[in-house]
Amino acid sequence: MQALERLKPIALLLLRLGLGIIFITHGYPKLFTHTQQAMQFFVKSGLPGYFVYIAGVLEVFGGILLIVGLFTRVASVLLAGEMAVALWKVHGILRDPMAVNQYEFPLSLCLGCFALATIGAGLISLDHAIYGQQRSAPKKSKGRDKD
Repeated sequence: MQALERLKPIALLLLRLGLGIIFITHGYPKLFTHTQQAMQFFVKSGLPGYFVYIAGVLEVFGGILLIVGLFTRVASVLLAGEMAVALWKVHGILRDPMAVNQYEFPLSLCLGCFALATIGAGLISLDHAIYGQQRSAPKKSKGRDKD
């Protein structure tokens, strides 16, 4: 188990890289190449058309922040929220929860981002380089906790 614990910084880096690449890959067309098609899809899904810009910005810039490990918890919460909306409005998780094949990808993205939001970016990140232990670990008390 100790060997696995030592791999945690690399695992968090790989998780951030994977999620960041996926989000950038999906956000870039929303902003720069297929904006009109994405806008039509959003409207068809019951969302306002301008949400394509919000989703694109969140995905591109949030993905970049994940890759470099800067403001990871905030970016992860925003991206997890976006994926939760996609699960609900676009992929219909509530309409047919047993049709996992229709929502497994956004569910994986949502849960991966939620994990990063709760765990943090890890040692190999700008968050750790800038903020050090302040954000990565809770402070230990020096005495007994009094009830």
